[in-house]
Amino acid sequence: MPSSHARGSAGLSGGAGSAYPAGQEGRGEEDVLRPEATPPASKTTRHPRRSLPGEPDVTTLCRTFFRSYLVAAAFNTRGLQNIGLAYAMEPGLRVIHPDPDAFGAAMKRHLEVYNSHPMWAPLLVGIFLSVEIKIAKGLVPATMLEDIKTTMAYTLSAVGDSFFGASLLGLWGLGAACLVASGHPMGVAVLAVCMLFALNVFKAATFWAGYREGFRVLKRLKRWDLINWGRRVKVVNAVMLTFLWMLAAPGAVGAVALRDVVIVSGLAAWALTEPRFPREMVFAALVATSLCLTLFRVS
Repeated sequence: MPSSHARGSAGLSGGAGSAYPAGQEGRGEEDVLRPEATPPASKTTRHPRRSLPGEPDVTTLCRTFFRSYLVAAAFNTRGLQNIGLAYAMEPGLRVIHPDPDAFGAAMKRHLEVYNSHPMWAPLLVGIFLSVEIKIAKGLVPATMLEDIKTTMAYTLSAVGDSFFGASLLGLWGLGAACLVASGHPMGVAVLAVCMLFALNVFKAATFWAGYREGFRVLKRLKRWDLINWGRRVKVVNAVMLTFLWMLAAPGAVGAVALRDVVIVSGLAAWALTEPRFPREMVFAALVATSLCLTLFRVS
């Protein structure tokens, strides 16, 4: 029978039932019983990683859309609406261009001179976001945005002035005046709510279309033919102007034959659709014609 010392020696020799872990035979007892020292963590060299471009999420798009309402808030004589445009684009540009240098270059692009009708601001902001995504991905050059932005903004500005400013705004005002003259003041509030709701739906829809379709949305705008629709609205405005005159001066209208009312309405519709005549001269001529017809009938 081997002695206890021999058994201990055999146990320390790395055989079966060895007190040393496998592969550590021959190490000192102190080394084995001491907990294994944790090797120092390797210092990996951290290289600056270039951020990849992304697309704005729903929250970022909502922030950008609502900021587009403030495009004209910082109007200035140097860049016109450029500060408001850059403010509206900032949330989306931070997501599209995570790299600080690329973000700064994008902001600089939108701080150039910019001016357009406020109703088109959401549409243009959506289009610019779409183009910036393509620029970040290297699909189009950055110069493409500046080459097209100016022409598109001024063209849409002319359409906006004609349709929204000269036609739709006049329809709103004449409709409200007719409601007041006919004794329906609450109708003015209802009309205002309906018009504001429709205009904001228009802004939201055009913003989303501009973001999703980019420059392709301009083909859809061309099919809408807003210029000719503006002329049709001006004809309606001329009829409403005559109707307002009938409501405001019923005694005078009673002395005017139906034929005269038709003549005045026809002249108003023709004159308001003629771009050669200023609206102020048309309005003054209509008032003078109406007064002459009234005095002639009364006398």
